[in-house]
Amino acid sequence: MRIARFSTDEGMSFGVVEENTIAAIAAHPFGDLTFTGQRFPLADVRLLAPILPSKVIAIGKNYADHAREMGGEPPAEPVIFAKPSTAVIGPGEAIAYPEKLSERVDHEGELAVVIGRMCREVPAARAADVILGYTCANDVTARDLQKKDGQWTRAKGFDTFCPLGPWIETEADPSDLAISTTVNGEVRQEARTSLLLHDVPSLVEYVSQVMTLLPGDVILTGTPAGVGPLKVGDEVTVTVENVGELTNRVVARD
Repeated sequence: MRIARFSTDEGMSFGVVEENTIAAIAAHPFGDLTFTGQRFPLADVRLLAPILPSKVIAIGKNYADHAREMGGEPPAEPVIFAKPSTAVIGPGEAIAYPEKLSERVDHEGELAVVIGRMCREVPAARAADVILGYTCANDVTARDLQKKDGQWTRAKGFDTFCPLGPWIETEADPSDLAISTTVNGEVRQEARTSLLLHDVPSLVEYVSQVMTLLPGDVILTGTPAGVGPLKVGDEVTVTVENVGELTNRVVARD
């Protein structure tokens, strides 16, 4: 099932995508779904970020080849950091390049995990019980600021630096999905989630040992090798097999 957040002239709703239509649901997508009876052609709605999380927890250097391209060896334990909820945008929205502050902004295509219920200290064997589904993500990063600061909050935290979408796929198996990133149609990143150093269940266990996860919270699972610079005018697309395709254009920040 594909759960989307969308807007029409009547306002914003959640809905279930069924072929070329979207069926609106009442309230939120956590728990049993109640359909309102409204149905819209998918072409007539605007897809939004599929969720507005209280927090986005990201995993650094979770593919060995990416860890090495960043100049280090793969870490023994997951490296976690946070992106603010204000960084989240949806499909088709613009990534704002902060040209006055950064000279290099990179794409980082990733599989994102959406949490379905409040939880803490979740064993890896029970991780599936607390996951609502999966979406595509772009962990946009001001690479020069990341190196300059020595910690990653500013580099990862700009408004628009966390595109998510186009929907939440509830039935995907995250263990071995193809993931790719293209810029203006050119493939920049290509890998499979089977190459993750720490898989989805172990990430849920690790993060939930540190903090309580709330419904809608997002875990970014890490990016493969091939990260590289974006420039104003570029169109970047993250594709995850059996999940979807997320496209955003880069514009200059006002």
